[in-house]
Amino acid sequence: MYDPLINSTIAYNENYPNSYWADISGQAPTDNGSINGDIDVDVAIIGAGYTGLSCALSLAKDYGIHAHVLEANKVAWGCSGRNAGFILKSSGRKSYATMVDHWGEEVMRGVYAEMEFGVNRVKSLVAQMSQFGVNCERQSAGFLKVAHKPSMMKTLVAQAKLQQKTLAGIATSEIDILTAQQVRQHYMDDKNAYGAIRYHDGFGLNPLKLAWGYQQLAQQAGAKIHTSSPVIRWQKENNRHVLQTPTGKVHAQKVVIATNGYTPKNFHSLINNRTLPVLSQIIVTETLTAEQIAACNFLTDNVVMDTRALKYYYRKLPDNRILFGGRGAITGKGAEDPYYADRLLAVLKTSFPVLASIHYQYAWAGWICMSLDDIPHIHHDENEDVFYAMGYCGSGVSFSAQAGKRLADKVAEQAIPNLPLYQKPLPKFPLAPLRRLGQWGYFHYGKIKDSYF
Repeated sequence: MYDPLINSTIAYNENYPNSYWADISGQAPTDNGSINGDIDVDVAIIGAGYTGLSCALSLAKDYGIHAHVLEANKVAWGCSGRNAGFILKSSGRKSYATMVDHWGEEVMRGVYAEMEFGVNRVKSLVAQMSQFGVNCERQSAGFLKVAHKPSMMKTLVAQAKLQQKTLAGIATSEIDILTAQQVRQHYMDDKNAYGAIRYHDGFGLNPLKLAWGYQQLAQQAGAKIHTSSPVIRWQKENNRHVLQTPTGKVHAQKVVIATNGYTPKNFHSLINNRTLPVLSQIIVTETLTAEQIAACNFLTDNVVMDTRALKYYYRKLPDNRILFGGRGAITGKGAEDPYYADRLLAVLKTSFPVLASIHYQYAWAGWICMSLDDIPHIHHDENEDVFYAMGYCGSGVSFSAQAGKRLADKVAEQAIPNLPLYQKPLPKFPLAPLRRLGQWGYFHYGKIKDSYF
């Protein structure tokens, strides 16, 4: 599998992975084809995932700038088409409590507001997609954060109370505190659930259809989406950027990097050694029978995540399968090893022992993008003609829509909120060549922490 810490060029003109989403979502919408010859544009966007498509849409609708999006493979071939489809008010891996400690309540509330804008932007765009007949298979609202052992309930309760206090007046959702018995009686009989907090917002949807909807909205607004057009060389000539693709060149005044976890090694000096791509693994089971659903008391289609350092997450899909995800291999070379999918299935069966005979029908992996300080960053170079949004830390499905809008604001030279997300560059990883060794160490630490502390 393509590995962005090893490969200096991205895979080119590949099909979607053998995922559940690619199998059920039907035919992809028509794009504008590959770059053919030389073109001159105001703005080029590299990467046709959520971020790049949202940026292209906002540039066109808000500022009348018709960007050209360059994608090496197909629209949403990367993480945007491979994720679990969780729409959450997420902030990377940095908790709101930590933000208060680092930056104070005012900044934390500003970050929360941006995350809420992201969710609302997704909802608005999903509604607009209906004109194209796009159904993102949105499920009911609700997000359960489950304590994976009794001691973690104290942490969850403290988290809920802090948010209720500090977000009073801006938070639009309630938080319920649930006992283990309430979780198992009213939501699902997860034997690894020792209580939970439940947010009234957050929901699941089909992430690939979401991206295809963004594509059609962006094209309708005037953006051009070019697939099978990887950037294989990047130079600057006469104060313009020249992006070489296999079949032509794009001359651009400004360039947006929207490749996140799929950014090739040494792609641009602005972002080199500032991210850590990490593999996430997902399985989707066979369709559960009515008897199996009843035996699990699986009453909810809310999205679920636990409190482990090495988190697991799941939801019941509209066709009564279970999507279950967690960490994958450390390197691309190990991504196809069935060990990682088998491990997820084994953990799933500890939550629902009555499913001891269940199998998974789909298994795939994808790269998420970690930042050193656990938050995403939307920034630019000193000339303000190269921009990026990266480092969502596995929580970018909804915020990437807002990040794309803020990228468009920056490109159009408009003011945006004074928040660490937008005013500071991605920090460099110290001893960057040893990032994978640090990841390996963290995974082992996480195993010990999750089991014994």
